[in-house]
Amino acid sequence: MRTRNAVKEQLVKREAMKIIVKDGLDRFSVNKLAKQCKISVATLYIYYKDKDDLIMKIAREETERLRDGILKNFSPELSFRDGMRMQWENRSGMMLDDLLAGLFLEALRGSNYSQKVFEELTHDFKEIMGKFMKNAVARGEVDQLPLEVFWSVAFAPLYTLVNFHTQGRSIGFKPFVLTDKVLWQTFELVMKALKK
Repeated sequence: MRTRNAVKEQLVKREAMKIIVKDGLDRFSVNKLAKQCKISVATLYIYYKDKDDLIMKIAREETERLRDGILKNFSPELSFRDGMRMQWENRSGMMLDDLLAGLFLEALRGSNYSQKVFEELTHDFKEIMGKFMKNAVARGEVDQLPLEVFWSVAFAPLYTLVNFHTQGRSIGFKPFVLTDKVLWQTFELVMKALKK
């Protein structure tokens, strides 16, 4: 039996994410992945049971890494402003440091993998963020809002800026690079919209 090679395993993960981001889940196959990695299909089965196992393991690993990065130095006891600033800093850092991982997870969001991966790995994340919001509401810093309304105001602007940056252009194909000035200017507008 052949042994696992950590370098080859990382290559397989990165190439799988690239193919899924570029071609979509429907066009992803272990044959295409093996060819892209210049390895045999049999080698893939050292690391993964099948195509679904491969996708699920990569998705779980990337979701865990993203969750840990978003929660880095974050506490539900922070003031609303400080906690939101930490969230924006962590989220933008995670997305910009590894664009491929972010695009990969986004590609899975509308798939049947989404619920399996995101629900089991985000339970503690939901608890921490829920406690953060309950504390902010109890302190009178923000109104109680439906989750969808809060998220749309709190984070959609950040994700839009990152998407513009990833594409290298904004509305009307105007060249765009996300700067700290634009990031924090947008954050201030979000705070004005959410804070009492």
